[in-house]
Parts: sequence; structure tokens; C-alpha cells
Amino acid sequence: MSNKEANEFVEKLNAGLELAEKRMLQEKSKRGESVVIYTEDKGIQHIPASIVIANNNIFKN
Repeated sequence: MSNKEANEFVEKLNAGLELAEKRMLQEKSKRGESVVIYTEDKGIQHIPASIVIANNNIFKN
């Protein structure tokens, strides 16, 4: 696989993962569910999916 092909594959993979994340958050938001995130400063947190959507750039398109 050439470097160009590898880069194209990675771009397609990232686009697919972003779409899957977007759909998952939308479904969780519809059901009023939370998502679990981890940050080093705050540890494990449960945050409503609607808040994640409001603060995520992939939903601003």
C-alpha cells in the first residue's frame, strides 16, 4: 500500500468513526441518556449526550 493509499484509508476511517459517533450521540440524546468520559483532571464523568452535542464541533455543520 502506497503512502497516498494509506492516507486515503485513514481519512475514510476517520470519517466513518466521526459519523458513527455522531449517530450514537444523537440516539443517546433522543433517549435522554448520558455518556461516560474520562479526563485526567476530573476523572470519570457521566455527561448528558445533549451537552456533548452542544459542545461538539461535528454538530455545527
